[in-house]
Amino acid sequence: MEQEPQAISPAGLADACAADGFTLIEVVCVLAIVAMLAAIALPAIPRATSHPRLEGYAVEMAALLNADQVSSQRQHRDVATIVDASGRTIRSGATGWVVRLPSDVMVEAVLAERCHDRPAGASIVHLASGMSCGGVIALTRLGSGFQVKVNWLTGGAEVVPIH
Repeated sequence: MEQEPQAISPAGLADACAADGFTLIEVVCVLAIVAMLAAIALPAIPRATSHPRLEGYAVEMAALLNADQVSSQRQHRDVATIVDASGRTIRSGATGWVVRLPSDVMVEAVLAERCHDRPAGASIVHLASGMSCGGVIALTRLGSGFQVKVNWLTGGAEVVPIH
């Protein structure tokens, strides 16, 4: 005795399909919940300055200092680069270019008290002769970092790792 295949009614087919998977509205709701949780959680994750980014800040500072030194020689006048260690900024005396450092980076500056028989203040003065008043700016995070050293004789800035 062979059995004949049974016909499935359209209502029965719809019931079978609905039980087999998720509906589009369920998927959209799950994605919306995941997106809301990500929007809440992501800002809470700390974004600390990485070692390569710290090096990038040091290189950017050296470039600013070297640009001020070149500008001083071209314009035949003194150019003072302003160093604000507590405010975590360094400002070009020639162009106004500012390098801002994040709050998790420690900034220490050792600068000359006097330069060319004048008080230097919180600045590294580049002289028209090519010399400078020199100085060292240290950028550290978690015990390691970089120093930006400005040579008083040549006025050039270089980046040196701190170990």
